[in-house]
Amino acid sequence: MRGNAYVYIAVMALVTFLIRVVPLTLIRGQIKNRFLRSFLFYVPYVTLAVMTFPAIVEATSSPVAGAAALVLGIVASWYGASLFQVAVGCCGLVFVLELFLV
Repeated sequence: MRGNAYVYIAVMALVTFLIRVVPLTLIRGQIKNRFLRSFLFYVPYVTLAVMTFPAIVEATSSPVAGAAALVLGIVASWYGASLFQVAVGCCGLVFVLELFLV
């Protein structure tokens, strides 16, 4: 069992290394393709969204409270609220909804 853990760690390290090194070795010049540049620009945002959105809904004891806070956060940020204001508003909404829903 212990030997397999070392093999798994080695394979994960190799895959992580290859994912980071292969693009650097294959792409020497600047990327001129407009579609590819646009795609690569949005990859960090999509990755963050994919990791964050499920956690927002599942972090609360009621998925309804998490979903409502998500909607409030999107609307508040759309209208120019600061990060602190969005966070306080979402936390307050979750607190109030869980106080009455649970």
